[in-house]
Amino acid sequence: MDTIGDFLTRIRNAGASKHEKLDIPASNVRVGIAKILLDQGYIRSFKVVRDDKQGVMRVYLKYNDKGKPVITAIDRVSRPGRRVYIKSDEVPLVRDGFGISILSTNRGVVDGDTAKKDKLGGEYLCNVW
Repeated sequence: MDTIGDFLTRIRNAGASKHEKLDIPASNVRVGIAKILLDQGYIRSFKVVRDDKQGVMRVYLKYNDKGKPVITAIDRVSRPGRRVYIKSDEVPLVRDGFGISILSTNRGVVDGDTAKKDKLGGEYLCNVW
């Protein structure tokens, strides 16, 4: 099962339904993606509640003044059936700089700008705009 794809789909569906928050099972990669979305201003906040099992992550979505979700689109690039790996000089510019790309590197989950600056390559997870 594609846990990252499930996470992105839940965010996409919750935004389309205008939900304030969503709960999903927590993982280190999901927390890393949520930190990037928070730092870039795509979500209001998130918190992780640990329990005896996996833990639960609650993500609070962000909307503009007109009630539209800030995340217009969130697309998965690398999938379990077709992994996509890129070098630091191959990190694409998403929507002419209005979006971000997210990569999983040996230093954790980072956005495309950080990957270029630190010369990091890795698995190209998704695009957000």
